[in-house]
Amino acid sequence: MNVFLTEKFFGINDLNNTIVKSKFLENIEMIYGQLVIGPPGSGKTAYCHAMSEFLRGLGRKVAIINLDPANDVLPYEASVNISHLITVENVMQHIKLGPNGGLIYCMEFLEKRVDWLIDELQKFKDCYLLFDCPGQVELYTHHQSVQKIVSVLVKSGFTLAAVHLVDSHYCCDPSKFVSVLLTSLSTMLQMEMPHINVLSKADLVEKHGKLHFNLDFYTDVLDLQELISILSDDPFLVRYKKLNKAVVELIENYSLVSFLLLSIKSKECMSRVLQAADKANGYVFGINEENRNIQNLLSCAMSADFEDAKIADIREKYMETENVQGYTSQGR
Repeated sequence: MNVFLTEKFFGINDLNNTIVKSKFLENIEMIYGQLVIGPPGSGKTAYCHAMSEFLRGLGRKVAIINLDPANDVLPYEASVNISHLITVENVMQHIKLGPNGGLIYCMEFLEKRVDWLIDELQKFKDCYLLFDCPGQVELYTHHQSVQKIVSVLVKSGFTLAAVHLVDSHYCCDPSKFVSVLLTSLSTMLQMEMPHINVLSKADLVEKHGKLHFNLDFYTDVLDLQELISILSDDPFLVRYKKLNKAVVELIENYSLVSFLLLSIKSKECMSRVLQAADKANGYVFGINEENRNIQNLLSCAMSADFEDAKIADIREKYMETENVQGYTSQGR
């Protein structure tokens, strides 16, 4: 049993005290990284593994931090592992909580022991960090622990961007895609940090059915009223037309959600996601890497890829048809 599990951690000093305790709060070099979040099965662990290999191929030092206390089978070697502090299995066994309650307990425990995490991360200050996070959606949509942990890390000199992965096959079902949009928007507002949304497993995008529209409809989140028309054709969902319309209008009014496509088999996809993450967390604007020159800054700032190029490789390699219903992008 983990030694910390037996402590009554809710009586430990407030989070702000851990900030004071950190020895490297002042005059430190910024530490960059990605907080990889998303629902279960979206490919977070596979992404961290693939991205770490991709980054090493570019000559960067990388450290993967496993923050999922329920993940005991890792395809990579974790530089920092929450299982050394607490695990869901021990919580379920000794505190008699279920898997969901146990996971929330673990994250609340880490929130109170965030100084342990900061001390461990100090050992990898010269690395680009990849945080492999749990797959419980409510941790990012309305629960406070992960957001508070990130807030402490940011105040301690870590510059992070959230990479929110969602399984791309949800695009095949308009009702599920609307749910994905709402979840993504809620996560963006809750986490309060630089954020990119990614449709993962893009090589399997049509595994569960054909798309109703071209890929850019889903990546750029274009005229969502088109989805309302499709949902209204469903005898079961037609009764929820007003609700669906209200949800769609809410998403469009915020106008925050868009997606990048990702297949970890594609170097082009990996490069685009990395470029977006580096721009979001500020790595590209740093001063300590040889490759962060004025040309890279300009290409990143100008979004060098043409819009069609961002989906062309996925469309050509993994989709049977280019145009499903002839929808033409009109812009946002």
